[in-house]
Amino acid sequence: MDKPKISIIIIHYNTPHFLKTCLDGIFGQTYENIEVIFIDNNSPDREGIEFVRDTYSHDPELRHNKSLIVINNEDNLGYAKAANQGIKIAMEGNSEFLVITNPDIIYTPEYFEKIVERIEKDPKIASITGKVYKYDFANKKPTNIIDTVGLFAYKSRRIIDDGQGVEDVGQFDQEQEVFGISGACPLYRREAITDVKIGDEYLDENFFMYKEDVDLSWRFLLFGWKNLFYPKAIAYHGRGTGVIRRFTNKEVVENRKNLSKFQKKFSFRNQLLMEVKNEIPGNFFKDFFQIVGKKILMFGYITIFEPYLWGSFLGFLKLLPATLKKRAEIMKRKKSSSKQMSKHFGKKSKYEK
Repeated sequence: MDKPKISIIIIHYNTPHFLKTCLDGIFGQTYENIEVIFIDNNSPDREGIEFVRDTYSHDPELRHNKSLIVINNEDNLGYAKAANQGIKIAMEGNSEFLVITNPDIIYTPEYFEKIVERIEKDPKIASITGKVYKYDFANKKPTNIIDTVGLFAYKSRRIIDDGQGVEDVGQFDQEQEVFGISGACPLYRREAITDVKIGDEYLDENFFMYKEDVDLSWRFLLFGWKNLFYPKAIAYHGRGTGVIRRFTNKEVVENRKNLSKFQKKFSFRNQLLMEVKNEIPGNFFKDFFQIVGKKILMFGYITIFEPYLWGSFLGFLKLLPATLKKRAEIMKRKKSSSKQMSKHFGKKSKYEK
C-alpha cells in the first residue's frame, strides 16, 4: 500500500543562500511520496528561482524521484496568500498532508517518516511538529539550542515558541499536546485544514505575514482538533530574528531590538486581529486582568518607545469589519467550549526559569 502523499510548500522571498540545504534535506527524505511546491513570491533577486529550476527541475536523480512544481508569482502576494496558493495546488493533487516550510529549515532524513507515522495514529491531530533546534548557518553547524517545541499561550494571550533559546539536556523528550505549531515547518492534516477553512481561505490573507500560524492553531483548537509536539522527529532552523528567550516581559523588551519595524508592525496588528477572531467571551472574562493588563502595558510602551505602531492600530481598525465577519463564522461553527479552551492558556511555561 502506498504511503499518503505529502505536499511541501516552500514560500521563497530573496533568500537563495538557504535553498540548497533546505531542498537537499527534503529530497533526501527516506519518505518517498513527497511533492515539493516551490513558490517564489516575486523576489527582486531571481537567483533563487533560477537555482531551483537549473539544479532540480531537470534532474530527477537529485530529487530522488520526488516531484517538483515551481511557481513564479508576478507579485509579492504575502506569506498567507502564497501559502493558500500552494495549499490549493496540493488539494488538487490529492495530498493527505501539507507542510508549509521556511527555506532556512533543514530536515533530518527520517523526519517525515517519523512525523507521518505519529500523526496517523491519532485522527484528531490537526498539526504536528518535531523537535526543532537552532542551526548556526554562520558556522554551518547544528546546535542543541531549541528553536521551537510548539507554541505556548499565556493567559495574557502573549504567544511564544516554547523552549526557544533553552539548551536541550533531555527535558524536551516527551511528546505533548501544545497550543499550536510554529509556522517554520508545520505538518497539517488535509481533513483538518479543510474543516477550519473560512470562506476560501485556509490562512487569513488579511494578515499578509506573521501570526497566521498562531491564528490557524487557535482555530484548530476551537474546532476540536489537537496540535502535537513530537520529539522523535528532528529538524533545524536558521531563524533570521535569532533564537532568543522570550518567556518573561523583561526578555521580550530586551530582545525587541532584534525585530525590524516591518515585523513589529504586522505582528502588532495581527495579534489584535487574531484575538478578535478567536477569543471566546467566557475565556476573556476569566483571564480579564491578564489580557487587559498586557494591553495597557503594550499601548503605554509603544506610545513612548515605538509610536509608529499606532499606524498598525489604525490598520487593525480598517480590517476590523472583515475580521468580525470571520469571527461570526468561527463562533457559529466552533465545537470547543470556554472550559475546554481554558486549559490551553497558562500562567507559565514549564521551560521558563
